[in-house]
Amino acid sequence: MTTSSHRPSALDLIRRPHGMTFGIELPLDNDWSPDGEEKRKAEGRPFGVPDLTRYADLVRQVDRSGFAAVWMRDVPVFDPVNFGDAGSVYDPFVNLGYLAGITENVALGTAAIVLPLRHPMMVAKAAASADHLSGGRVILGVATGDRPVEFPLLGIDFEKRGETFRESVAYLRAACQQDGLPLEDGGREPAYDLLPKPRQATIPLIIAGQGRQSPDWIAENMDGRFVYPGNIERLMSQAQDWRAARKEKGLGMGAFITAFHLDLAADPDEPPTPRRFGARIGRNPFLRHLDRLKAIGVDHLALLLRPSQRPLDEVIDELAREVLPHFAS
Repeated sequence: MTTSSHRPSALDLIRRPHGMTFGIELPLDNDWSPDGEEKRKAEGRPFGVPDLTRYADLVRQVDRSGFAAVWMRDVPVFDPVNFGDAGSVYDPFVNLGYLAGITENVALGTAAIVLPLRHPMMVAKAAASADHLSGGRVILGVATGDRPVEFPLLGIDFEKRGETFRESVAYLRAACQQDGLPLEDGGREPAYDLLPKPRQATIPLIIAGQGRQSPDWIAENMDGRFVYPGNIERLMSQAQDWRAARKEKGLGMGAFITAFHLDLAADPDEPPTPRRFGARIGRNPFLRHLDRLKAIGVDHLALLLRPSQRPLDEVIDELAREVLPHFAS
């Protein structure tokens, strides 16, 4: 999605020299806590459908509190039987446009758009529109998708999603050029143009997972990696492999991103109680864990607060006061 070479990149909002940045993964609710589960049942909401009552207010708090990004998922179809998670509910591109209007500072990231389910021309137009409206803050996380039920609903071959993903990435890179839309034969159609152009020189592309691609292809075609939460050893190996592959191709360091499902305890010294993809943990042992993540090369950590037993505005405030300054560059 190249337009010009001098505009700043949204990647710089989440990647800072000698520091580590933090984002918040949407939706912003307490649904994975015991009290949240009881509230959900009392309201009659199906399991996996989030409480969006305070969505806008909490996003605004995140934006003014020094966090680097907010991240949203792409879940086209709610499948309560096989997956049981509706993600952020809203269409991600509509959500990007809405967030562009109520935030001023954070990068607006998708983690991740299921590329094989969408025509890349429409993805390019939607992403460029959100980038223009937000002043150049969009980071486009992309993936092949892992929910087989969605593909036959759209008449798309699930088994070819890796090939479709590569073709879509190539189209996205070309679609916002100044010399017309790309054609199937590799040529251009100068009579047709895609508007608006992004504010950024390039909308960063971040791959979530592997996308059924080789490490070399990922290093050459992606600006960053967003990997599943894991232990320190695994994350260190993934970060090292990513940077080595980028260096071998003469490219910049890119961004290495992972996530953590956080239940921040009120007692700052409470030891960790592990849970899938994260922990219930006090602030001080959490800081020590974050120091390790920074040391192994994590540029950005996306925090999911859904397991939180405390009010989210209280957790966001504590993170902003006590954690973010510790990792400023």
